[in-house]
Amino acid sequence: MIRNGIDCITEYAHLFRGKRIGLITSPTGLANDFRSTIDIMHREFQLAALFSPEHGVRGNLEAGALVDTYQDPATGVPVYSLYRQDSKRLTPEMLDEVDMIVYDIQDVGTRYYTFIYTMLYALEDCAAAGKPFVVLDRIDPLDGVTVEGNILKDGFRSFVGNYPLAVRYGLTAGEVAVMANSEMKWNAELHVVRCEGWDRAMLFPDTGLVWIPPSLGIPRFHTALLYPGTCLFEGTNVSEGRGTAAPFEMIGAPFIDPDLLAGEMNRKRLPGVYFRPVYFKPTASKHQGEMCGGVHVHVLDERAVRPVETGVTLLFTIKELFEPFAFLPPVREGGRPFIDLLCGDSVYRNEPVDVAGLLGQFAEESRAFAERKRQYHLY
Repeated sequence: MIRNGIDCITEYAHLFRGKRIGLITSPTGLANDFRSTIDIMHREFQLAALFSPEHGVRGNLEAGALVDTYQDPATGVPVYSLYRQDSKRLTPEMLDEVDMIVYDIQDVGTRYYTFIYTMLYALEDCAAAGKPFVVLDRIDPLDGVTVEGNILKDGFRSFVGNYPLAVRYGLTAGEVAVMANSEMKWNAELHVVRCEGWDRAMLFPDTGLVWIPPSLGIPRFHTALLYPGTCLFEGTNVSEGRGTAAPFEMIGAPFIDPDLLAGEMNRKRLPGVYFRPVYFKPTASKHQGEMCGGVHVHVLDERAVRPVETGVTLLFTIKELFEPFAFLPPVREGGRPFIDLLCGDSVYRNEPVDVAGLLGQFAEESRAFAERKRQYHLY
């Protein structure tokens, strides 16, 4: 049986006794018996504060929605925001309320996903304040072996990429914390409550665990598996499927001919996937209320699929076939286009783009990262 960190917490109780605990968590902070980490820490130890990432500690906020400070109705514990307009950091005032910070959120093993930076920011802040930091580790649903995509470059850091990771990095959150703490020389007092029974080669379906959506945009494991590639469409005028039943699986826009696109993509014979022509009308987000043509990316072989190759190939096929395609402008004046922040580089906007050459370059960077990360494996 696979046990995540929270399931092993009694064996690490000495870390928490007598401490005022600040907990960073989300709805995925659950034990195998579905008890929440909030309730466990509140009952067993002294839970002094909750810290909310994007989407809120109870998952009641949409992507990008700012979080206000409030009181958790179930426990009476104050909830402080780590997703504010002006900052996503722990403040000295917040840290004064606690003796240690504990982190328990299910990651999806992909560089764009913001929870990992909430963790790293908090780890750095705790290092500076001399406060212990504990990661209740969780398995990487995309396995701990496969590495894909390029490494984020200096000058392209943001909240969707703030550390030089590969896109699909093959590490647990605890391992990322150990890696950053060492490489950045933060020297935090870091403890990792390890998982039990997990083999690095396991994909999520191999674990026997129940899939709890890490956010509204990642409802299923196949969504998470495709996300390292299809999230790139967030930097374009093509819908990434938000506002549909299959976000990051259905990709389209009003100007796309679904049969033309599906036919072209299936001729490429990308491993592990099939492209079905679809029409959809998003109920929210990009192209809300408009009829879009596009493709539903179906995973046929979870082991064979390479999501970064799939997403990059799909993006540049749409760009080649449909003239209205465009990368979105920067959100802020003087900022970088969002596609650059997702890529961690500006190479997607080069003209012309040699897709095969680009993927070859990414493969080299992935191999280098796979070597670099090995010394930080805990499993």
